[in-house]
Amino acid sequence: MRLQLPHAGIVLLVGPSNSGKTTLLRTLVKDNKIEDSEIVSSDQFRRLVSNVDFIDWSARPKDEADRIFETYQMISKEAFAMMDTLIEARCRLNKLTFIDATHLYPDDRKRYVALANKHNLPIVALVLDVDVDTLKARDESRDDSRGKNRIKQQYQVFKREKRFIKKEGYRSVFFIKDTTDLNLVRQNNPVEQDIGSGIDIIGDIHGCYDELIQLLETLGYEQNQAGLYEHPDGRTFVSIGDVMSRGPQSLDTMLFFLRHMEHKLASMIDSNHGWKIARWLDGRKVTLSHGDEKVAEEFAVYEQKHGKKQTEAIKEKIKDMLLEAPSHYVFKKNGVDTLVCAHAGIKDAFIGKTSYQVSDFCRYGDTDGTDDNGKPIRKDWTTGHQSSALIVWGHDPRPHPLEINNTINIDQGAVFGGKLTALRYPEKAIVSVNAKENYSGTDDHPLSEWERKRLDPPNIEKYIHGYAVDTKAIGNIRVQKEFVKAAIDTTSHFTVPLEQLVYIPPTMTPTPQASALNDYLEHPQEAIDYYRSHGVEKMVAEKKHMGSRAVLLLFKDREAAKKWIGFDTLGVIYSRKGRRFFDDHIESQVIEKINKDFVANGYFDKYDTDFVLLDTEIMPWNLKAQQLISSQYAHVAENASMDRKQLVDKLMAASSNNEELATWLAEYQQKLAHAEVFEKVFQKYCWDIEAISDIQIAPFHVLAHSKQTFFHETHVWHMEKNREFANISNLFVETEFKCIDDQTSEAEVIQWWENMTREGHEGIVIKPEYFITRNKGKLLQPAIKVRGRKYLNIIYGMDYLLPENLSRLKSRQTGKKQKLALKEFALGVEGIQRFVERESLDRIHECVLATIAMDAEPVDPRL
Repeated sequence: MRLQLPHAGIVLLVGPSNSGKTTLLRTLVKDNKIEDSEIVSSDQFRRLVSNVDFIDWSARPKDEADRIFETYQMISKEAFAMMDTLIEARCRLNKLTFIDATHLYPDDRKRYVALANKHNLPIVALVLDVDVDTLKARDESRDDSRGKNRIKQQYQVFKREKRFIKKEGYRSVFFIKDTTDLNLVRQNNPVEQDIGSGIDIIGDIHGCYDELIQLLETLGYEQNQAGLYEHPDGRTFVSIGDVMSRGPQSLDTMLFFLRHMEHKLASMIDSNHGWKIARWLDGRKVTLSHGDEKVAEEFAVYEQKHGKKQTEAIKEKIKDMLLEAPSHYVFKKNGVDTLVCAHAGIKDAFIGKTSYQVSDFCRYGDTDGTDDNGKPIRKDWTTGHQSSALIVWGHDPRPHPLEINNTINIDQGAVFGGKLTALRYPEKAIVSVNAKENYSGTDDHPLSEWERKRLDPPNIEKYIHGYAVDTKAIGNIRVQKEFVKAAIDTTSHFTVPLEQLVYIPPTMTPTPQASALNDYLEHPQEAIDYYRSHGVEKMVAEKKHMGSRAVLLLFKDREAAKKWIGFDTLGVIYSRKGRRFFDDHIESQVIEKINKDFVANGYFDKYDTDFVLLDTEIMPWNLKAQQLISSQYAHVAENASMDRKQLVDKLMAASSNNEELATWLAEYQQKLAHAEVFEKVFQKYCWDIEAISDIQIAPFHVLAHSKQTFFHETHVWHMEKNREFANISNLFVETEFKCIDDQTSEAEVIQWWENMTREGHEGIVIKPEYFITRNKGKLLQPAIKVRGRKYLNIIYGMDYLLPENLSRLKSRQTGKKQKLALKEFALGVEGIQRFVERESLDRIHECVLATIAMDAEPVDPRL
């Protein structure tokens, strides 16, 4: 007898005592057909909870028998409770479990049917159908005999129940009379595959056959003599589903996959349109709509050309192909399940399992009824994804591949005039081809709806209790709720409108270690050593302007601004806090001046862009820091100089014959010098603004144009762009920079820093060669600031260089600041990429809001 068992689920053994259940399982273990750990026995758990597996009460007086029976029932209750906990754990882990117990009563069996259904697993019944005489004979030979009466009673129950077992919801029921000739066959998981030499996962095709061929050729597939597309490296391609309906060549596309799947060159996943077409081909009563009717029309045309017999033959083959398509695929790399593909998404608990519930979810996603137009209201299932497996899906068209929480949507609406996309795995590279046209015949489609809703206000409820942002740079970044509320308040009342607030610059950290030199707190050597220790051979040192950090978003014209942010504007300038940098009048003048210069120079046409996004420093410092300067620095400097001058004068008059007073005099002469340095330092960065031409803007990062970001470029490239901007508009100034690539250039940079900081300049910023730099997969600090000895007077106080103060400051902890800088950098990069890819305001805003929230975390502001 052939027993075909699933790869996972529950195998329920049914039969009276002595029917051979335990003996059968022991034989299967001995023959290496099953693992001992796969068996869960009621007798085993009775022993675990009570040290006994059976208590005989048959020959006892009634009062004793009643008590023994009651005890046995208590033991059984506890045993089955523990046993069920173990079985459920195995179900969650997608394992196969053999349950060794009599299961004579329907309630005992039904709870395991319910348990299997709960975890979307199959359940199989092995019914040991042995005659009563054999049962009695076996019982007599047992050391722990159950007794003839009990065996007879169990057999009567079994005889009554066995006719109902087939109707209780098992995938299979096997009635076994003889266990000596059993052939046990265990299925492999039908949804598991190995990636082999690599796979290319293709998004929703919807009958866009020409685009499919173009995409495969772009991916490197070549047509062989049999007309099949093969990859020279042995790769295969996988459809995420919905290969048909809506588009112009559904039948050609289905036949294409049929041929390639027959030769094991391709795979296909079940989908909503595929499921409907399969049932229609199977003669089921379904309503063909939403483009499915075009498939029927293509079959009708095919039948006119090739006849009914040939048409019915291909219908049967296509029907089987679609019905056999799994709900999802779990792909393994080196034996590890790292990738999951599902048409409309999948819950973590469903991965690797097969059931009607799993299939429905994978076909349609997580829905909550329909809207007024009859379209499904889709819920965001991606928020529940917690495993490290990458989930690739489609079904819900988006303008660009959408990466959320380690999931990626690759349906770019080819049938609506978008793109046909493939994800290469394990490379995780995206390859797309443009659709030739909008084949849907309507302008009201998911891509146009996405565009209409792109700038809809974010859902604050999504953030208020804390949330996470999935970044490409460092992965998942968690934002704590205690900081989110303050950030929401800031963006609600104080910042520029959210549509314009596309990026918040990250904080910048000083050197990880204080200077090893006795009279320095910061020195370039530590920054250089940090990068060299992480494998960076070339660095760029840029002069640090003492101004205020600002973001400049400049549009080509007002129409471009409406297209991107929905505003009638030429641009915006805002501070690192997201607040408007200038008042409206000055901002208007500055923006109009820069726009005029850029247009006159042909910048936007030259680079074919609607906008340019810049990270800048704007000077003079007093533009934004006037209140700070007047209320704190100027006041402190004035009072300190006056007080210390008076004290020095008094000490000079009284110290001529007093050695102790002479020591005090020297000390306060030094402190007076500190106060004078303090006053000169901050004044150096302040000047009067009589016209906008007195403003200086130093851009140091060209973050993006409308079609690309520039995170892949070197910092030398960014500095060259800085020079280009200075030639375009006199509001821009160049930034001095030097490269570090050997010991000589390293010494030159240190000398350069010493010279400029001796004159009172703030210092330099040292960066790795490339904007984004990693070492062994770990993101490095994007920049390290090295401030001069004089400038640090206004940061740490005018007496910070006194030995006792400097010694204390050198033990400062920068770890938290470094972590914060990396997180904010990753968030900034992520937000800009989303903005350029025209993602929703909600998706962009979650990055900006997270950066503002992190700025609220307590970190020493002097770092």
